[in-house]
Amino acid sequence: LSIFRLLLGVCFLGTRSAFTSRKPDTANPNWLAVGLAFASSAFIWGLLFKQHSTYLHEYKVRNGLDE
Repeated sequence: LSIFRLLLGVCFLGTRSAFTSRKPDTANPNWLAVGLAFASSAFIWGLLFKQHSTYLHEYKVRNGLDE
């Protein structure tokens, strides 16, 4: 029984959690993450508008509405 306790103690001491919990620091945001989030969002919206314009132009050409 003492060997089991020793092994159990070594297992718990030799491991560490992959997840850490901290309170987010609202006074000092991660500006890289904020910038990447906004830039990727703007890029995706740009692609959406470009694709919509392409589809709209193709629709007008196919239906004879192009001027």
